[in-house]
Amino acid sequence: MSLPKTASLQAFTLNNQKITIKNIAPTTTLLNVLRKKAFVGPKEGCAEGDCGACTVALLSQNAKGKACYKAVNSCLVPIANVINKEVISVEGIGTAEALHPVQENMVNLAGSQCGYCTPGFVMSMFAAYYDDNDVARSDKVFEGNLCRCTGYLPIRKALQSLEAPKSDDVFLKKLEESEFHGGSHGVQIEHNQITYNQPPTLNDALDLLEQNPKARLLAGGTDLILEIYLGHYKPETLISLEAIPELQEISIFDAQIKIGAGVVLNHVESELKGYFPAIDEMLNWFASTQIRNRATLGGNIATASPIGDMPIALLALDASLVLVSKEGERTIPLADFFLDYRKTALAANEIIETIIVPKTTNLNQSYKVGKRGTDDISIVSASYSIGLDGDTITEARLAYGGVAAIPARAKDVETFLIGKAWTKETISEAKTLLQNAFTP
Repeated sequence: MSLPKTASLQAFTLNNQKITIKNIAPTTTLLNVLRKKAFVGPKEGCAEGDCGACTVALLSQNAKGKACYKAVNSCLVPIANVINKEVISVEGIGTAEALHPVQENMVNLAGSQCGYCTPGFVMSMFAAYYDDNDVARSDKVFEGNLCRCTGYLPIRKALQSLEAPKSDDVFLKKLEESEFHGGSHGVQIEHNQITYNQPPTLNDALDLLEQNPKARLLAGGTDLILEIYLGHYKPETLISLEAIPELQEISIFDAQIKIGAGVVLNHVESELKGYFPAIDEMLNWFASTQIRNRATLGGNIATASPIGDMPIALLALDASLVLVSKEGERTIPLADFFLDYRKTALAANEIIETIIVPKTTNLNQSYKVGKRGTDDISIVSASYSIGLDGDTITEARLAYGGVAAIPARAKDVETFLIGKAWTKETISEAKTLLQNAFTP
Protein backbone atom coordinates (compact mmCIF):
# COMPACT_ATOMS: atom_id res chain seq x y z
CA MET A 1 0.00 0.00 0.00
CA SER A 2 1.22 3.50 -0.81
CA LEU A 3 -0.47 6.19 1.23
CA PRO A 4 -0.82 9.75 -0.10
CA LYS A 5 1.68 12.01 1.64
CA THR A 6 0.10 15.02 3.28
CA ALA A 7 1.39 18.53 2.98
CA SER A 8 3.26 19.91 5.96
CA LEU A 9 0.15 21.94 6.84
CA GLN A 10 -2.33 20.07 9.04
CA ALA A 11 -5.41 21.12 10.95
CA PHE A 12 -7.69 20.12 13.79
CA THR A 13 -10.57 21.87 15.51
CA LEU A 14 -10.02 23.37 18.93
CA ASN A 15 -12.92 25.07 20.71
CA ASN A 16 -14.68 25.59 17.35
CA GLN A 17 -11.57 27.15 15.83
CA LYS A 18 -9.52 25.61 13.06
CA ILE A 19 -5.96 25.23 14.30
CA THR A 20 -3.28 24.75 11.68
CA ILE A 21 0.07 23.18 12.39
CA LYS A 22 3.01 22.73 10.09
CA ASN A 23 6.55 21.42 10.18
CA ILE A 24 6.04 19.56 13.42
CA ALA A 25 6.89 15.98 14.31
CA PRO A 26 3.77 13.77 14.33
CA THR A 27 4.74 12.46 17.78
CA THR A 28 4.68 15.94 19.35
CA THR A 29 2.11 15.83 22.12
CA LEU A 30 -1.21 17.62 21.86
CA LEU A 31 -0.36 19.35 25.14
CA ASN A 32 2.79 20.92 23.71
CA VAL A 33 0.92 22.14 20.64
CA LEU A 34 -1.87 23.65 22.76
CA ARG A 35 0.54 25.53 24.98
CA LYS A 36 2.57 26.83 22.02
CA LYS A 37 -0.71 28.09 20.56
CA ALA A 38 -1.30 29.98 23.86
CA PHE A 39 -4.00 27.64 25.18
CA VAL A 40 -2.34 27.34 28.55
CA GLY A 41 -5.25 26.08 30.66
CA PRO A 42 -4.01 22.49 30.27
CA LYS A 43 -0.87 22.12 32.40
CA GLU A 44 2.08 19.77 32.39
CA GLY A 45 2.34 18.24 35.83
CA CYS A 46 3.78 14.75 35.57
CA ALA A 47 3.89 14.38 31.74
CA GLU A 48 3.07 10.70 32.30
CA GLY A 49 -0.74 10.62 32.46
CA ASP A 50 -0.84 10.40 36.26
CA CYS A 51 -1.87 13.85 37.49
CA GLY A 52 -4.62 14.89 35.06
CA ALA A 53 -3.57 18.55 34.91
CA CYS A 54 -3.39 18.29 31.11
CA THR A 55 -6.90 16.83 30.66
CA VAL A 56 -8.89 17.91 27.61
CA ALA A 57 -11.97 16.42 25.93
CA LEU A 58 -12.10 14.78 22.52
CA LEU A 59 -15.29 14.56 20.50
CA SER A 60 -15.41 10.82 20.07
CA GLN A 61 -17.84 7.91 20.22
CA ASN A 62 -18.81 5.50 22.96
CA ALA A 63 -18.99 1.71 22.71
CA LYS A 64 -22.42 1.96 21.05
CA GLY A 65 -21.11 4.30 18.34
CA LYS A 66 -22.90 7.32 19.82
CA ALA A 67 -21.09 10.68 19.88
CA CYS A 68 -19.64 11.57 23.26
CA TYR A 69 -16.95 13.63 24.93
CA LYS A 70 -13.98 11.68 26.24
CA ALA A 71 -11.56 13.03 28.81
CA VAL A 72 -7.97 12.29 27.77
CA ASN A 73 -4.46 13.20 28.88
CA SER A 74 -3.20 15.63 26.24
CA CYS A 75 0.38 14.85 27.36
CA LEU A 76 -0.03 11.32 25.93
CA VAL A 77 -1.90 12.09 22.69
CA PRO A 78 0.34 12.55 19.63
CA ILE A 79 -0.73 15.50 17.52
CA ALA A 80 -1.05 13.24 14.47
CA ASN A 81 -3.92 11.42 16.22
CA VAL A 82 -6.12 14.53 16.36
CA ILE A 83 -5.72 15.76 12.79
CA ASN A 84 -9.25 16.42 11.46
CA LYS A 85 -10.70 15.76 14.91
CA GLU A 86 -12.27 18.08 17.47
CA VAL A 87 -10.66 18.98 20.78
CA ILE A 88 -12.23 20.96 23.63
CA SER A 89 -9.99 22.59 26.23
CA VAL A 90 -10.97 24.48 29.36
CA GLU A 91 -10.76 27.77 27.44
CA GLY A 92 -13.59 26.65 25.18
CA ILE A 93 -16.39 25.77 27.59
CA GLY A 94 -17.19 29.10 29.23
CA THR A 95 -16.33 32.76 29.60
CA ALA A 96 -15.96 35.12 32.56
CA GLU A 97 -19.48 36.38 31.82
CA ALA A 98 -21.07 32.94 31.30
CA LEU A 99 -19.35 30.08 33.05
CA HIS A 100 -20.14 26.50 32.15
CA PRO A 101 -22.27 24.77 34.85
CA VAL A 102 -19.24 22.68 35.83
CA GLN A 103 -17.16 25.81 36.33
CA GLU A 104 -19.97 27.52 38.25
CA ASN A 105 -20.17 24.61 40.68
CA MET A 106 -16.42 24.60 41.21
CA VAL A 107 -16.53 28.34 42.02
CA ASN A 108 -19.63 28.25 44.20
CA LEU A 109 -18.47 25.23 46.22
CA ALA A 110 -14.84 26.36 46.58
CA GLY A 111 -13.47 23.45 44.57
CA SER A 112 -10.31 25.31 43.58
CA GLN A 113 -7.46 26.71 45.65
CA CYS A 114 -4.09 27.13 43.92
CA GLY A 115 -5.81 26.41 40.61
CA TYR A 116 -3.05 24.38 38.96
CA CYS A 117 -5.11 21.19 38.86
CA THR A 118 -8.45 22.92 38.29
CA PRO A 119 -8.56 22.90 34.45
CA GLY A 120 -8.02 19.13 34.47
CA PHE A 121 -10.76 18.54 37.04
CA VAL A 122 -13.10 20.80 35.10
CA MET A 123 -12.55 18.91 31.86
CA SER A 124 -13.02 15.50 33.53
CA MET A 125 -16.29 16.83 34.95
CA PHE A 126 -17.22 18.34 31.59
CA ALA A 127 -16.98 14.95 29.85
CA ALA A 128 -18.92 13.29 32.67
CA TYR A 129 -21.60 16.01 32.58
CA TYR A 130 -22.74 14.84 29.14
CA ASP A 131 -22.49 11.13 29.98
CA ASP A 132 -25.74 9.52 31.10
CA ASN A 133 -24.32 6.36 32.69
CA ASP A 134 -24.03 5.68 36.41
CA VAL A 135 -20.30 6.35 36.50
CA ALA A 136 -20.82 9.97 35.44
CA ARG A 137 -21.51 11.08 39.01
CA SER A 138 -19.12 8.71 40.78
CA ASP A 139 -15.61 9.15 42.12
CA LYS A 140 -14.28 7.26 39.07
CA VAL A 141 -14.57 10.57 37.19
CA PHE A 142 -11.61 11.88 39.21
CA GLU A 143 -9.40 8.76 39.20
CA GLY A 144 -6.86 10.46 36.97
CA ASN A 145 -6.89 13.91 38.60
CA LEU A 146 -4.71 14.80 41.58
CA CYS A 147 -5.33 17.74 43.91
CA ARG A 148 -2.79 18.64 46.57
CA CYS A 149 -4.40 21.63 48.27
CA THR A 150 -8.20 21.94 47.98
CA GLY A 151 -8.86 18.32 48.72
CA TYR A 152 -11.54 16.25 47.09
CA LEU A 153 -14.57 16.96 49.26
CA PRO A 154 -15.65 20.26 47.65
CA ILE A 155 -14.72 18.94 44.20
CA ARG A 156 -16.86 15.85 44.73
CA LYS A 157 -19.74 18.07 45.85
CA ALA A 158 -19.31 20.15 42.71
CA LEU A 159 -19.73 17.02 40.59
CA GLN A 160 -22.53 15.39 42.56
CA SER A 161 -24.68 18.53 42.68
CA LEU A 162 -24.66 19.03 38.92
CA GLU A 163 -28.06 18.94 37.27
CA ALA A 164 -28.68 17.43 33.85
CA PRO A 165 -27.72 19.59 30.82
CA LYS A 166 -30.50 21.84 29.56
CA SER A 167 -31.95 21.13 26.14
CA ASP A 168 -30.45 24.31 24.67
CA ASP A 169 -26.93 23.52 25.91
CA VAL A 170 -24.61 24.09 22.94
CA PHE A 171 -22.36 21.13 23.77
CA LEU A 172 -25.34 18.81 24.15
CA LYS A 173 -26.66 19.96 20.78
CA LYS A 174 -23.27 19.28 19.23
CA LEU A 175 -23.45 15.69 20.41
CA GLU A 176 -26.99 15.27 19.14
CA GLU A 177 -26.06 16.64 15.74
CA SER A 178 -22.62 15.09 15.45
CA GLU A 179 -21.73 12.43 12.95
CA PHE A 180 -18.47 11.27 14.46
CA HIS A 181 -15.62 10.39 12.16
CA GLY A 182 -12.28 8.92 13.06
CA GLY A 183 -10.10 11.75 11.80
CA SER A 184 -7.38 11.29 9.19
CA HIS A 185 -7.73 8.08 7.21
CA GLY A 186 -5.17 6.77 4.75
CA VAL A 187 -2.71 9.57 5.50
CA GLN A 188 1.04 9.63 5.79
CA ILE A 189 2.85 12.43 7.60
CA GLU A 190 6.60 12.87 7.40
CA HIS A 191 8.65 15.27 9.50
CA ASN A 192 11.91 15.27 11.42
CA GLN A 193 12.82 11.79 10.12
CA ILE A 194 9.59 10.33 11.49
CA THR A 195 6.95 8.82 9.22
CA TYR A 196 3.45 8.46 10.65
CA ASN A 197 0.90 6.29 8.85
CA GLN A 198 -2.78 5.93 9.68
CA PRO A 199 -4.20 3.27 7.35
CA PRO A 200 -7.98 2.91 6.98
CA THR A 201 -8.14 -0.90 6.90
CA LEU A 202 -6.37 -3.87 8.47
CA ASN A 203 -5.16 -5.04 5.07
CA ASP A 204 -3.62 -1.62 4.43
CA ALA A 205 -1.86 -1.79 7.80
CA LEU A 206 -0.47 -5.24 6.97
CA ASP A 207 0.81 -3.92 3.62
CA LEU A 208 2.61 -1.10 5.40
CA LEU A 209 4.04 -3.46 8.01
CA GLU A 210 5.36 -5.77 5.31
CA GLN A 211 7.06 -2.78 3.64
CA ASN A 212 8.39 -1.50 6.98
CA PRO A 213 9.18 -4.53 9.18
CA LYS A 214 10.88 -2.32 11.80
CA ALA A 215 7.87 -0.03 12.18
CA ARG A 216 6.25 0.36 15.60
CA LEU A 217 2.51 -0.13 15.89
CA LEU A 218 0.67 2.67 17.65
CA ALA A 219 -2.68 1.88 19.27
CA GLY A 220 -3.70 4.10 22.21
CA GLY A 221 -0.13 5.22 22.67
CA THR A 222 -0.37 5.63 26.45
CA ASP A 223 2.83 3.60 26.81
CA LEU A 224 4.66 4.28 23.54
CA ILE A 225 4.18 8.07 23.47
CA LEU A 226 5.57 8.28 26.99
CA GLU A 227 8.58 6.22 25.86
CA ILE A 228 9.14 8.66 22.99
CA TYR A 229 8.55 11.79 25.09
CA LEU A 230 11.06 10.68 27.74
CA GLY A 231 13.65 10.11 25.02
CA HIS A 232 13.87 6.35 25.55
CA TYR A 233 12.90 5.62 21.95
CA LYS A 234 13.25 7.50 18.67
CA PRO A 235 10.81 6.11 16.09
CA GLU A 236 11.40 6.15 12.36
CA THR A 237 8.09 4.70 11.20
CA LEU A 238 4.82 4.51 13.13
CA ILE A 239 1.69 2.71 11.96
CA SER A 240 -1.39 3.91 13.82
CA LEU A 241 -4.14 1.29 14.22
CA GLU A 242 -6.67 3.75 15.60
CA ALA A 243 -8.81 4.17 12.47
CA ILE A 244 -9.16 0.46 11.59
CA PRO A 245 -12.79 -0.70 12.00
CA GLU A 246 -11.89 -4.41 12.07
CA LEU A 247 -10.02 -3.88 15.34
CA GLN A 248 -12.87 -2.06 17.08
CA GLU A 249 -15.47 -4.82 17.28
CA ILE A 250 -16.78 -6.81 20.25
CA SER A 251 -18.71 -9.96 19.31
CA ILE A 252 -20.54 -12.07 21.90
CA PHE A 253 -21.22 -15.71 21.03
CA ASP A 254 -22.68 -18.65 22.97
CA ALA A 255 -19.33 -20.09 24.00
CA GLN A 256 -16.90 -17.20 23.69
CA ILE A 257 -16.43 -13.46 23.33
CA LYS A 258 -14.20 -11.91 20.67
CA ILE A 259 -12.68 -8.53 21.44
CA GLY A 260 -10.93 -6.49 18.75
CA ALA A 261 -7.38 -5.60 19.73
CA GLY A 262 -8.10 -1.91 19.13
CA VAL A 263 -11.04 -1.71 21.54
CA VAL A 264 -10.27 0.82 24.27
CA LEU A 265 -10.50 -0.43 27.83
CA ASN A 266 -13.44 1.76 28.82
CA HIS A 267 -15.43 0.10 26.02
CA VAL A 268 -14.40 -3.34 27.27
CA GLU A 269 -15.56 -2.30 30.73
CA SER A 270 -18.95 -0.98 29.63
CA GLU A 271 -19.80 -3.69 27.08
CA LEU A 272 -18.64 -6.79 28.97
CA LYS A 273 -19.49 -5.88 32.53
CA GLY A 274 -20.79 -8.95 34.36
CA TYR A 275 -19.35 -11.58 32.01
CA PHE A 276 -15.99 -12.01 33.74
CA PRO A 277 -15.54 -10.84 37.35
CA ALA A 278 -11.76 -11.16 36.89
CA ILE A 279 -11.81 -8.61 34.04
CA ASP A 280 -14.31 -6.34 35.80
CA GLU A 281 -12.17 -6.16 38.92
CA MET A 282 -8.90 -5.57 37.07
CA LEU A 283 -10.41 -2.79 34.96
CA ASN A 284 -11.74 -1.19 38.12
CA TRP A 285 -8.13 -0.59 39.22
CA PHE A 286 -6.60 -0.01 35.79
CA ALA A 287 -5.01 3.45 35.59
CA SER A 288 -7.69 6.14 35.19
CA THR A 289 -10.63 7.17 33.04
CA GLN A 290 -8.37 9.30 30.84
CA ILE A 291 -5.99 6.40 30.23
CA ARG A 292 -8.75 3.83 29.67
CA ASN A 293 -10.30 6.17 27.10
CA ARG A 294 -7.14 5.72 25.01
CA ALA A 295 -5.45 2.46 26.04
CA THR A 296 -6.43 -0.61 24.02
CA LEU A 297 -6.67 -4.23 25.09
CA GLY A 298 -4.32 -5.35 22.32
CA GLY A 299 -1.79 -2.70 23.25
CA ASN A 300 -1.76 -3.74 26.89
CA ILE A 301 -0.99 -7.30 25.79
CA ALA A 302 1.56 -6.45 23.08
CA THR A 303 3.66 -4.24 25.34
CA ALA A 304 4.40 -7.45 27.27
CA SER A 305 5.04 -5.80 30.60
CA PRO A 306 5.43 -8.30 33.46
CA ILE A 307 3.19 -6.00 35.53
CA GLY A 308 0.61 -5.36 32.80
CA ASP A 309 -2.86 -5.65 34.32
CA MET A 310 -5.04 -7.22 31.65
CA PRO A 311 -2.81 -10.16 30.62
CA ILE A 312 -3.09 -11.56 34.16
CA ALA A 313 -6.89 -11.72 34.05
CA LEU A 314 -6.84 -13.06 30.49
CA LEU A 315 -4.32 -15.77 31.37
CA ALA A 316 -6.56 -17.02 34.15
CA LEU A 317 -9.51 -17.02 31.76
CA ASP A 318 -7.58 -19.13 29.20
CA ALA A 319 -7.75 -16.45 26.48
CA SER A 320 -6.18 -16.87 23.05
CA LEU A 321 -5.02 -14.41 20.40
CA VAL A 322 -5.67 -14.22 16.67
CA LEU A 323 -2.52 -12.92 14.96
CA VAL A 324 -2.74 -11.80 11.32
CA SER A 325 -0.22 -11.10 8.59
CA LYS A 326 -0.23 -11.00 4.79
CA GLU A 327 0.37 -14.74 4.91
CA GLY A 328 -2.85 -15.42 6.81
CA GLU A 329 -3.84 -15.78 10.44
CA ARG A 330 -2.97 -18.04 13.35
CA THR A 331 -4.49 -18.50 16.78
CA ILE A 332 -2.29 -19.11 19.81
CA PRO A 333 -3.03 -19.42 23.53
CA LEU A 334 -2.14 -16.26 25.42
CA ALA A 335 -0.06 -18.52 27.69
CA ASP A 336 2.29 -19.14 24.72
CA PHE A 337 2.51 -15.47 23.69
CA PHE A 338 4.96 -14.20 26.33
CA LEU A 339 8.46 -15.58 25.75
CA ASP A 340 10.79 -13.43 27.86
CA TYR A 341 10.98 -9.94 29.29
CA ARG A 342 9.21 -7.69 26.76
CA LYS A 343 9.58 -10.45 24.15
CA THR A 344 6.57 -12.10 22.54
CA ALA A 345 5.66 -14.63 19.87
CA LEU A 346 4.37 -11.81 17.61
CA ALA A 347 6.30 -11.89 14.31
CA ALA A 348 7.57 -8.65 12.76
CA ASN A 349 4.90 -8.81 10.06
CA GLU A 350 2.00 -9.65 12.40
CA ILE A 351 -0.71 -7.64 14.19
CA ILE A 352 -2.90 -8.82 17.05
CA GLU A 353 -6.38 -8.80 15.55
CA THR A 354 -8.63 -10.39 18.17
CA ILE A 355 -8.60 -11.58 21.76
CA ILE A 356 -10.83 -14.63 22.30
CA VAL A 357 -12.11 -15.24 25.83
CA PRO A 358 -14.10 -18.44 26.47
CA LYS A 359 -17.24 -17.95 28.50
CA THR A 360 -17.00 -19.74 31.82
CA THR A 361 -18.97 -20.69 34.90
CA ASN A 362 -15.73 -20.98 36.89
CA LEU A 363 -15.19 -18.87 39.95
CA ASN A 364 -12.89 -16.08 38.76
CA GLN A 365 -11.50 -12.96 40.38
CA SER A 366 -8.53 -10.60 40.22
CA TYR A 367 -6.45 -8.76 42.81
CA LYS A 368 -3.94 -5.95 42.47
CA VAL A 369 -1.52 -4.35 44.91
CA GLY A 370 -0.12 -0.90 44.10
CA LYS A 371 1.08 2.16 45.98
CA ARG A 372 -2.25 3.81 45.16
CA GLY A 373 -5.63 2.24 44.65
CA THR A 374 -6.18 3.50 41.10
CA ASP A 375 -3.98 5.32 38.61
CA ASP A 376 -0.90 3.27 39.47
CA ILE A 377 1.06 0.33 38.17
CA SER A 378 0.98 -3.00 39.95
CA ILE A 379 3.55 -4.09 42.47
CA VAL A 380 2.05 -7.55 42.22
CA SER A 381 -1.24 -8.79 40.79
CA ALA A 382 -3.09 -12.07 40.65
CA SER A 383 -6.05 -13.60 38.89
CA TYR A 384 -7.73 -16.94 39.53
CA SER A 385 -10.17 -19.20 37.72
CA ILE A 386 -11.43 -22.23 39.63
CA GLY A 387 -13.78 -24.85 38.18
CA LEU A 388 -15.81 -26.95 40.60
CA ASP A 389 -17.88 -30.11 40.46
CA GLY A 390 -19.68 -29.93 43.73
CA ASP A 391 -16.87 -29.34 46.23
CA THR A 392 -14.16 -30.86 44.04
CA ILE A 393 -11.74 -28.69 42.05
CA THR A 394 -11.83 -29.77 38.40
CA GLU A 395 -9.96 -26.86 36.84
CA ALA A 396 -7.51 -24.28 38.18
CA ARG A 397 -5.62 -21.41 36.56
CA LEU A 398 -3.60 -19.07 38.77
CA ALA A 399 -1.95 -16.13 36.96
CA TYR A 400 0.44 -13.58 38.46
CA GLY A 401 2.12 -10.33 37.48
CA GLY A 402 5.22 -8.79 39.03
CA VAL A 403 6.73 -12.13 40.12
CA ALA A 404 8.68 -13.04 36.98
CA ALA A 405 10.02 -11.57 33.74
CA ILE A 406 6.66 -12.26 32.08
CA PRO A 407 3.06 -12.62 33.21
CA ALA A 408 3.10 -16.18 34.51
CA ARG A 409 0.94 -19.03 35.75
CA ALA A 410 1.69 -21.12 38.84
CA LYS A 411 1.31 -24.42 36.99
CA ASP A 412 2.62 -26.70 39.73
CA VAL A 413 0.12 -25.23 42.16
CA GLU A 414 -2.63 -25.61 39.57
CA THR A 415 -1.76 -29.30 39.22
CA PHE A 416 -1.80 -29.70 43.01
CA LEU A 417 -5.32 -28.26 43.22
CA ILE A 418 -6.95 -30.54 40.65
CA GLY A 419 -9.06 -33.17 42.39
CA LYS A 420 -8.74 -31.57 45.81
CA ALA A 421 -11.70 -30.46 47.91
CA TRP A 422 -12.53 -26.75 47.78
CA THR A 423 -11.79 -26.07 51.44
CA LYS A 424 -9.82 -23.63 53.55
CA GLU A 425 -7.29 -26.38 54.22
CA THR A 426 -6.67 -26.90 50.50
CA ILE A 427 -6.29 -23.17 49.94
CA SER A 428 -3.86 -22.95 52.86
CA GLU A 429 -1.70 -25.71 51.37
CA ALA A 430 -1.79 -23.99 47.97
CA LYS A 431 -0.65 -20.72 49.56
CA THR A 432 2.34 -22.49 51.07
CA LEU A 433 3.28 -23.94 47.67
CA LEU A 434 2.90 -20.51 46.05
CA GLN A 435 5.65 -19.09 48.21
CA ASN A 436 8.14 -21.20 46.24
CA ALA A 437 6.43 -21.01 42.84
CA PHE A 438 8.36 -17.95 41.62
CA THR A 439 11.67 -16.20 42.17
CA PRO A 440 10.83 -12.51 41.56
